Amino acid sequence: MSENHEASPNSGRASGAAAESGPGPGSGTAGGTGGEPGAVRTGPQPEEIRFFGTTWVDHDGGYGLRRAGVAVGSLAAAAAGCLVLRFAYQGLETAETGGFVNALVVVMFAVCSAVAFRKTWEGFARRPADPARDESLRSLRMIGFIGALLAYFFRSLTEAPGEKLRRGEYETALAQYEKRRSTRAGNPAARKKPKRNTKRK
Repeated sequence: MSENHEASPNSGRASGAAAESGPGPGSGTAGGTGGEPGAVRTGPQPEEIRFFGTTWVDHDGGYGLRRAGVAVGSLAAAAAGCLVLRFAYQGLETAETGGFVNALVVVMFAVCSAVAFRKTWEGFARRPADPARDESLRSLRMIGFIGALLAYFFRSLTEAPGEKLRRGEYETALAQYEKRRSTRAGNPAARKKPKRNTKRK
């Protein structure tokens, strides 16, 4: 029993990703199960995507419906956001704050939305090179939430947002895991044993 308990950390190091976990969606491609029910699945596990879980691996579990739901939901949320901003702008006009302030507010939201769209779109394709800098832009992306929502909408038309990035990482981790696994296992019968000197003096 202690041997089973000690096997988990070793398989986790070999995977290079989130190694051993219980049976779950999308983990059937990992090695070490033999197809037996109740067997513990080892190897790298796919990373979950918000609203999709791990359905992006095999495009099952209502993947198409989820994509449609995210596309419609993000577009509806962006339209509602535009409506709220319209009411806010009308409030500024009613308050007679002046044309300069009104123009400044419009430019601010436009710039923030453009930056949020760009950063969100880039985040679907690659990991941030500087996580600290990316974190510092969170408030700006919150102001330009309409741009982020539009990025989700357009990306959902072709794939789950971030699917291409995670698929590449997952396939790389699987290849590395299989390579290390085959290297460690090998074939003991093929190993040459040193010959003993049986000659007597």
